[in-house]
Amino acid sequence: MKKMLALLLFVYPTCLFAQIGLKAGINFANVTNASSINSSSRSGFHAGIFFGTPNTAIIGSKTELQFSRQGYDYKSGINTGTVNLDYIVLPQFMAINITKYFQIQLGGQMAFLLNAKVDSSNSMSTGNASYDKIMSYYNRFDYGFGGGVEIHPVKGLIIGARINISMNSLYKDYSSEPGSGAPPSFIPKVDVKNNLFQFFAGWTFGKKSPKKK
Repeated sequence: MKKMLALLLFVYPTCLFAQIGLKAGINFANVTNASSINSSSRSGFHAGIFFGTPNTAIIGSKTELQFSRQGYDYKSGINTGTVNLDYIVLPQFMAINITKYFQIQLGGQMAFLLNAKVDSSNSMSTGNASYDKIMSYYNRFDYGFGGGVEIHPVKGLIIGARINISMNSLYKDYSSEPGSGAPPSFIPKVDVKNNLFQFFAGWTFGKKSPKKK
């Protein structure tokens, strides 16, 4: 009981003066080690909510929940196309406040793949696969680390940039499956991972920490 009371006394002031907000921005996504399909970056978007500690302390934290559209363009032989990937992402970052106007963020994230869609100049490049078949090529869970900067030019407004690097393979090891045959042309011949660069803007709601007397 005493431990629970101590926890509540610690958490309540943090929640009371927490910053809650909305953010949205542009994604520039690509995948690593994809020279076999001549991949190039693809733009997308992200939007979500965040919960963080006030930026008046030197060290803080920020938790986010985002919808993120990623993917890549590819060219393999006579086939060209795009791969669109929709994720729900949960970033958890440590925030280092250099000043109340400038913040450095470092941490990790987890993601869950909601949807995958391939548009190709040649319908045979996807094997005319159904949605379920295409999704079967992908690892649904992803995880990685990232970092970025955020500025707070005026009260409430945030502007920032962030890079996220995945550690898990984007595609399953289809070569080990009996009778799997040749993979579709949009899948590289080597292990690939997501890379993502983001620009964003948002608005924070919530009170500032009380001033010290």
